[in-house]
Amino acid sequence: MPSRRAHPARSGRTRIRRLPERGVYDREAIDAVLDAGLVAHLGFVSDGQPLVIPTLHARVGEEVYVHGSSASRTLRELAGGIAACLTVTLLDGIVFARSVFEHSMNYRSVVVLGRASPVVERDEKLAALEAFTEKLLPGRWAEARPPTSTELKATSVLRMSLEEASAKIRDGGPEDGDTPDADLDVWAGYLPLAVTALDPVPDPALRPGIPVPPALRPYRRPGFVE
Repeated sequence: MPSRRAHPARSGRTRIRRLPERGVYDREAIDAVLDAGLVAHLGFVSDGQPLVIPTLHARVGEEVYVHGSSASRTLRELAGGIAACLTVTLLDGIVFARSVFEHSMNYRSVVVLGRASPVVERDEKLAALEAFTEKLLPGRWAEARPPTSTELKATSVLRMSLEEASAKIRDGGPEDGDTPDADLDVWAGYLPLAVTALDPVPDPALRPGIPVPPALRPYRRPGFVE
């Protein structure tokens, strides 16, 4: 892993203050978390009410995209340029310490701050939708029917710049091995966790003779294990 101090935070807003040694600011590490995560959470304030909405996301170069229905209140408000926060978290393990206070989680997370802007140009919208599709299953964009003009119109795509982004990573075991708690007769360590895909389940309406896409057997993508 790159040195966590080798790349400074791009802004004061993205600098990790709580446990700063876990802060990671290089784009390679940030991109890896965004690319491995399937679900992002979008946070914003609407009429004084804080909201956090789960959504699919896809990174293309220096930007991260989200999409949904053009009728979505969330996307309409975000398209207006209000301040937003996008987060992605990957859970890697449970940390068991000798004391309750030191129990923790191993994780990789990214926070992106900024304002979303709507994608209106057809080619960019198609490229973003292709990125969403290919992230779920490589090769799927070529296999499935492309969106119609009506479907494109019904779909809203927003982009956020990765200019203000930071990662935070915790790994390894508990941090009480060099404290008086090390003398306690309590097991300590960590339990690694991993996401794995099960066997694909065909749609009951699937016509006979259509095989499972090769990319689903086995399902390989960042963050998954076979």
